[in-house]
Amino acid sequence: MAEMGSKGVTAGKIASNVQKKLTRAQEKVLQKLGKADETKDEQFEQCVQNFNKQLTEGTRLQKDLRTYLASVKAMHEASKKLNECLQEVYEPDWPGRDEANKIAENNDLLWMDYHQKLVDQALLTMDTYLGQFPDIKSRIAKRGRKLVDYDSARHHYESLQTAKKKDEAKIAKAEEELIKAQKVFEEMNVDLQEELPSLWNSRVGFYVNTFQSIAGLEENFHKEMSKLNQNLNDVLVGLEKQHGSNTFTVKAQPSDNAPAKGNKSPSPPDGSPAATPEIRVNHEPEPAGGATPGATLPKSPSQPAEASEVAAQEPGETAASEAASSSLPAVVVETFPATVNGTVEGGSGAGRLDLPPGFMFKVQAQHDYTATDTDELQLKAGDVVLVIPFQNPEEQDEGWLMGVKESDWNQHKELEKCRGVFPENFTERVP
Repeated sequence: MAEMGSKGVTAGKIASNVQKKLTRAQEKVLQKLGKADETKDEQFEQCVQNFNKQLTEGTRLQKDLRTYLASVKAMHEASKKLNECLQEVYEPDWPGRDEANKIAENNDLLWMDYHQKLVDQALLTMDTYLGQFPDIKSRIAKRGRKLVDYDSARHHYESLQTAKKKDEAKIAKAEEELIKAQKVFEEMNVDLQEELPSLWNSRVGFYVNTFQSIAGLEENFHKEMSKLNQNLNDVLVGLEKQHGSNTFTVKAQPSDNAPAKGNKSPSPPDGSPAATPEIRVNHEPEPAGGATPGATLPKSPSQPAEASEVAAQEPGETAASEAASSSLPAVVVETFPATVNGTVEGGSGAGRLDLPPGFMFKVQAQHDYTATDTDELQLKAGDVVLVIPFQNPEEQDEGWLMGVKESDWNQHKELEKCRGVFPENFTERVP
């Protein structure tokens, strides 16, 4: 019997809820059709608009703050990897090894502390701030339903009063339901009318505190990081002073075997010659014991070079030159004219103002090259490219040049739209 009673109550409650939904739906339809008036509160509607705007802004701030924290964590990992690389390449007999390792440890701790403080003082505060919105949003929706119930009860009571045949019992019951619906609605309405403006005004203090915390934490982090970087710089300066006098021989490598831009390794089509660095080897021996006046004179085109050299040599000089010829060949690196504001100094392009700023020399594409990035030039065999320097030399990858196609430059005269990088080994230098 108890279960049946319980089931009866549950079934009755379900039926009551279904009836309420039907009544509300009917009331909303009548209001939309203009057959029933609707109670409106413009001031409350403005509060609801402010609430929705505040919720949207807070949600975006929370999302961006999480992205910022993810970036800090990524930077921490990148910094850690970089320091690990330094520790690996820092040889045991170099001075300052222990100091460099200690700096790396402090660097790691500083990143961890910065990330944790951002979580504690910004993200958790943000989560608490947004935690109050779901409940208020639910209450706003419930107030809307109770307002429809109140309008429906009011219309029902008014229809019974204006009926030709009045039923006092029904009128009394309808009046009782109206008073009850109005009381429930007004209680919720009064609470929200007080809370929503207060919540709206609280956003200013919250945003101020949040961004002040982030700014303060970031400022302190960079101060401490600056000290560590200065200490690391001092250690490296000490290393340079001890080993700075050492010289290292760097061998030239063909450009087609050099690492290409990024992870790409473009190479010319099979069977085609690749551009290589212009390094000329001079096999002529240097004069022993310093240059003589005769050795510095240029050779006359009408004079046989070998005969004049043999005639000018004395017996002692012949032995010295033979000894010199057995030494390593001297390497002569060609230098190119300097450029100033697009004008080539001392070259064939001197005085030309129609060239791009910083113009160095021209190259011609020997093969087609299909660009694989937005910052690359698309080349066809025969295209002439005006080579210019990189704005940031550190961005230049070995085997790549920066330039603008001559046809594009003549047409647009705009570097920003036309310039791009291209593989040097797809081109050949032209006068």
